Amino acid sequence: MTHYIERLKQDGAFLEELHPNERLKVNADYLRGHLTEGMADRATGAVAEGDTQLTKFHGFYMQDDRDLRSERRHQKLEPLYSFMVRLRMPGGVMSSEQWLKLDEAARRYANGTLRITTRQTFQYHGVFKDDLRAHLKAVNEAMLDTIAACGDVNRNVISTANPHVSPVHRQVYELAGKISTHLLPRTRAYHEIFLGEERVAGGPEEQEPLYTAHYLPRKFKIALAIPPENDVDVFAHDLGFIAHVENGELKGFNVSVGGGMGMTHGEPETFPRTGDIIGYCPVARVVDVAEKVMLVQRDYGNRHDRKQARLKYTLETYGVEWFRSELEARLGYALEEARDFHFDSNGDRYGWYQGEDGHWHYGLFIENGRIADFVDTDRQLMTGMREIAQRHDGDILLTTNQNLIIANVADEQRETIDALLDKYRLHRDTTALRRQSMACVAFPTCGLAMAESERYLPTLLDKLDEIMAEAGLAEDAIVVRMTGCPNGCARPYLAEIGFVGKALGRYNLYLGGDFTGQRLNKLYRENIDEATILEELTPLLQRYAREREQGERFGDFVIRAGIIKETTAGRYFHEQ
Repeated sequence: MTHYIERLKQDGAFLEELHPNERLKVNADYLRGHLTEGMADRATGAVAEGDTQLTKFHGFYMQDDRDLRSERRHQKLEPLYSFMVRLRMPGGVMSSEQWLKLDEAARRYANGTLRITTRQTFQYHGVFKDDLRAHLKAVNEAMLDTIAACGDVNRNVISTANPHVSPVHRQVYELAGKISTHLLPRTRAYHEIFLGEERVAGGPEEQEPLYTAHYLPRKFKIALAIPPENDVDVFAHDLGFIAHVENGELKGFNVSVGGGMGMTHGEPETFPRTGDIIGYCPVARVVDVAEKVMLVQRDYGNRHDRKQARLKYTLETYGVEWFRSELEARLGYALEEARDFHFDSNGDRYGWYQGEDGHWHYGLFIENGRIADFVDTDRQLMTGMREIAQRHDGDILLTTNQNLIIANVADEQRETIDALLDKYRLHRDTTALRRQSMACVAFPTCGLAMAESERYLPTLLDKLDEIMAEAGLAEDAIVVRMTGCPNGCARPYLAEIGFVGKALGRYNLYLGGDFTGQRLNKLYRENIDEATILEELTPLLQRYAREREQGERFGDFVIRAGIIKETTAGRYFHEQ
């Protein structure tokens, strides 16, 4: 059993045995590296290779347009480098004024679109290096930032959507913000390099009281859910808090640890995993529990092999009981026994619905999270939402299913909002299947993509919708998710039908997740093209229509019917 931080304090040479990223972090002067010099280099649109790891801690990735790679190589040009910039927005809440500033930043400094992520925030694509500082300053002027949106730190904290639904929702949202603030890195590197803050010479030595100069072994993700809604897929994250409510009062949270989606094709020692519930804590102890769970992972997470560095593998290596014991030793108190809970679904609410205070909220479906003006459909999401934000005095909220909510609309404002939704064709008749779908970005910007995702899933859904309608399932919701690689950004391993890219035009097909986000699926067919996908799913959907029991979901049916073996734990994900 290796306590990495203690070992490193005692033996500096141990650092040389670890993954190169560990040396990079320690030697980067609290995430500064050579970024100042790299930003000033006008000879290239890139930053140095080592610094590309550091930019992630500041909330952005260097990418290039993969559609243009071959052409630019032929022209003897470097790739068209740009940056994906991701915001830190715990709980996904912004005012209409903030929306307008973020919209302007997208049109001025990025590719003119906004992308809602599965972590309840926005990311921008196509931000060139020369525009990066101006873009980050524009985000800062909107009273937001990108700090720790990526990197080996706690990422954006997500919570069940819409704090305006009830006082409990408000409390949970506020807790997400408190956790995010408490676990934020303390280095001033971001402010100095990108916002112009001056570093004081001879000032006190900089410290990272929680992270140390080593930061975490890998990313760390936290979610808060309010049953019966599991829109956040609470078991997919390193740390999950499941609200326990009695008579309308928030009492505390069940604590889940060790979830995570990523894996690597062909390496069965890597796998997705759902979290284990290890106990319960009252509301007053949530931030403390979050900190201590993260610190156990900081000290014991694998720093030799990044493919084994997430908390889920720490749990697999040392065991759940060891983890709980170590956690409680650091807390100085024991977790209580878990409370009962029940989830109904992991989807979003659409259309108009009312909160407990009588205000209205409109859930708007955004296919794969892309907010843009679509010429081919005349659906003007970017322009329409801009005008709504100009007329709406409430908040606009993002969901972890890549949708948005126009929140806190008074009775007298509904007609105005409806008129704008109609004017810009933001209303859309969508099938139940499509409303339960998600896709990652993949091509052309993601460097990890092996296959299309966001640009392809709508076309595949058109064909699946026809099959569903012919089978009499047009009104039935099935959770469908697609990613262009096995890292799992759209949480495909929890889907009832999951597609994971293997190569251009080819996907692994997974079946057997459940409708509430509590069970992993399993590989059904490997490396298949669209024709084979449709050939495989058509008879399964027809059989489901004929043989399902009352209220039975598709993911449950394929297990009961013996079509796929149930995955009871992440370590059994690859077992057939």
